Amino acid sequence: MNYGTQLGDPAKVQNQCVLVGVYENNQMTPSATAIDQASDGYLKKVLDRGDIKGKAEQQLLLHDVPNVSAARVLVVGLGKQESLDAAKFKLVARAVAGRLKSLQAKQVLCCLAEAAVADKDLAWKLRRMIEQFADGLYKYTDMKGSGRKPDEAKNESQVETIEFLLASDQEAQAAAAAISRGAALVAGLAAAKDLGNTPGNVCHPTYIADKAKQLAKDYPSISTQVLDESKLKELGMGAFLSVSQGSTQPGKMIVMTHKGGKEGAKPHILVGKGITFDSGGISLKPGAGMHEMIFDMCGAASVLGAMTAIGEQKLPLNVIGVIVAAENMPSGNASRPGDIVTSLSGQTIEILNTDAEGRLVLCDALTYIDRFKPETVVDIATLTGACVVALGNHASGLYANDEALAADLLAAGEDSLDRAWRMPLWDEYQKQIDSAFADIANVGGREAGSVTAACFLARFTKKYRWAHLDIAGTAWRGNGPNKGATGRPVSLLVDYLNNLVAA
Repeated sequence: MNYGTQLGDPAKVQNQCVLVGVYENNQMTPSATAIDQASDGYLKKVLDRGDIKGKAEQQLLLHDVPNVSAARVLVVGLGKQESLDAAKFKLVARAVAGRLKSLQAKQVLCCLAEAAVADKDLAWKLRRMIEQFADGLYKYTDMKGSGRKPDEAKNESQVETIEFLLASDQEAQAAAAAISRGAALVAGLAAAKDLGNTPGNVCHPTYIADKAKQLAKDYPSISTQVLDESKLKELGMGAFLSVSQGSTQPGKMIVMTHKGGKEGAKPHILVGKGITFDSGGISLKPGAGMHEMIFDMCGAASVLGAMTAIGEQKLPLNVIGVIVAAENMPSGNASRPGDIVTSLSGQTIEILNTDAEGRLVLCDALTYIDRFKPETVVDIATLTGACVVALGNHASGLYANDEALAADLLAAGEDSLDRAWRMPLWDEYQKQIDSAFADIANVGGREAGSVTAACFLARFTKKYRWAHLDIAGTAWRGNGPNKGATGRPVSLLVDYLNNLVAA
């Protein structure tokens, strides 16, 4: 998809479809008014018939509107003018994306940026529209073969270019920057979703490592290092290796370094859990729903997506993306419940449940990255079903040992509408993961499962400012027409990193 800007009268701009907004009670935006005036009141006449009442997300497609250059006018409901906030604007943009899927037009003029959204500027509106349009039009088709239905291609969107109408030349510079950043973000989101949706028989640790190596070829600012199991064993990553040893697919730790900031400036580090398939190991998961465990590497996918976006954007910040990639399988070599392993930190871990494997690969990575002397560290993981029970699929769970870092992430989540919710990390929970035989147990019982998982990770992150995002509820959608990886929390992470630059 190509994005650009346009000035002028929306009734006269040459394109195949123009999108204009109307509020409730037939209140028109400036562009809708221009269309109405050019058509001698035709738009008002249509609105007075009541087929569209201006309610948020309502749409009405008009053809051959008199004296309008565009062959189509898509009238979009914005709701009440005084209550159009960020969340409602996002829903409107998403609804438009759904309509674009079936629109037989290649060039579209979008006039929705003129709508006043509470506390949001032009740049924000453009970025969010680009994000929602791309998300709504996204389809994962890499695994489609000869069985693809002949009419599927016909139903795909024909839109190639979307131009945003600006009110003046003065808006052009801010709009260009917003479009560039929005395009970088959607490239990152697409990379994360593609990786997340790739099935486990294809997307194994070596596959992810190859994707990371390709990233270094695509972006001069990024370099990639892959540590194989022999190196991990040499380092002493017994926790990580206890997970990968059950699989014929060797585990990998992948380090992607983006050098965009000042020489010697401390890096901001993102760490992603990349369990490419999670059977539960010897503590085998129930068969129903196990196919969704291809998404247990969505933390890793979000790190790759964020690195893609900052590479596209040439972000002036030093960022390191670390992926711990392994497959958790039952076999004669697999870890058993009751095993005790030694982590890179030297702390011993009693494995009470082999299905609590994400924290085992993450803890060794969180120890390893201390060598980079990070400014901040954020790990991202589909870590616990307990987080889904607590927060559903609306917000990711956020834990942090630093108030300022937590505030920065929460603010980025609110602004991007990729929200997180602060969860407790109190010392009182730590006793649940004490072990009689080792330094730590890898589970702490049924109560507060997401909290005790975060408490486990906290024992390995005492040397730096750290936050943990549990994305088990937000990383993918279940069965249905919208099944698949969401790309979350790439939007949150990219906004967070951009805010650090702005600050």
